[in-house]
Amino acid sequence: MHTKALTRRAVALGALLAVLGIFAGSAPAWAQDESSESVRGVLRFEREPVEGVLITVTTPDGTAVGTATSDGEGSWEVGVPEPGVYVATLDVTTLPEGIPGVEADSVETDVGSTQRKAVLFVLGEPGGGTVDPGEGLVGSTFSWDRVAQLTVEGLRFGVILALSALGLSMVFGTTGLTNFSHGELITFGAIAAWYLNDAGLPFLAATALAVTLGGLFGLAQDTVIWRPLRNRKTGLIAMMIVSIGLAVFLRYTYLYIFGGGRQSFREYTIQTGLEIGPVTLAPRDIASMVVAVVVLGLVVWALSSTRLGKATRAVSDNPALASASGIDVNQVIRAVWIGGAALAGLGGVLIGLSQQVEYQMGFKTLLLVFAAVILGGLGTIWGAIVGAMIVGLFIQLSTLVIPIELQNAGVLAVLIVVLLIRPQGVLGRRERVG
Repeated sequence: MHTKALTRRAVALGALLAVLGIFAGSAPAWAQDESSESVRGVLRFEREPVEGVLITVTTPDGTAVGTATSDGEGSWEVGVPEPGVYVATLDVTTLPEGIPGVEADSVETDVGSTQRKAVLFVLGEPGGGTVDPGEGLVGSTFSWDRVAQLTVEGLRFGVILALSALGLSMVFGTTGLTNFSHGELITFGAIAAWYLNDAGLPFLAATALAVTLGGLFGLAQDTVIWRPLRNRKTGLIAMMIVSIGLAVFLRYTYLYIFGGGRQSFREYTIQTGLEIGPVTLAPRDIASMVVAVVVLGLVVWALSSTRLGKATRAVSDNPALASASGIDVNQVIRAVWIGGAALAGLGGVLIGLSQQVEYQMGFKTLLLVFAAVILGGLGTIWGAIVGAMIVGLFIQLSTLVIPIELQNAGVLAVLIVVLLIRPQGVLGRRERVG
């Protein structure tokens, strides 16, 4: 694929991602449980959820709207009657022993139509008073300890994101398909693992079975949809449109089956953080990083050293020449779909372990996956991994200077710059991608 063709495809994909980013944070009004608008948040202290804290939501003139108490995950939510400005106030007398206070006990926020607006209370820093919406969403004041903490968190999220990005990059490299339904493979893995775990299967066994089911789900998609379209010589643009329709269909199928709420796994939910110098991580976060790094290493080794891996790289570079050399291209593509979907499923499980499981989690992650693949280089193995690490670090470290709700917008800004300056990506080749 020559540079001009790559540039056109990358720019077109970037434009589609910009549209996707506009809608990524919104959920349909009818999918919400009690009201179309609400104020919500998650209370954490030293990376652990804080339960039993009372939150009161009022209008700016002091009229009471509702109250909520944080649950075992630290989550709370208060429905509001209509869009507008509201004030969320934390009752400091309900804070558990050991938490000295809160940086600001009141946060004023503007709730839009059909919006579940998130606000942040920074626990552990005695203060008081009220902050405006922008100030209330900034993660914390600057400190080198916080830089270290966010760097490690960025690396952790980056290696997990790399699992899904590598799967997407493998499919693109071998078929040329820009698969917008890849995010639903992420969701499938997380939901499958949650149902298996909720039915009584231990989390590790549920994860292994969910990843296997994810691979089979990818094989089924290729067998029923993508291979017939390839055999009919369907254009890549048409196939991309099909992937968008498939993504919408699967997303609302998940909504119908799983519901619009958020769920946690039965195990490893509440853990005491381990202090490693200035960094505090829960054991599950450390385990997630180790698992992701080991799996990525095995995949890179397999693609570089095994017979199937070499065949995959040959098909990615030139399918016609690979076929003429005796390689079964369809068999390679089937293996790529199985492997790519299994990686996406594992990524979904690890994301759900730290952020809870919901039907839109893959859709929200898809923007970051595409950004990682484009930043690193379309269709390259190492490019997907490097791009994911860049995205992970940028998302976390950017909260030092911008509100938390804008961290994904910063990734889009970086993506636009890369498309303008180096459309083939950081590690993409100038003449060919593979």
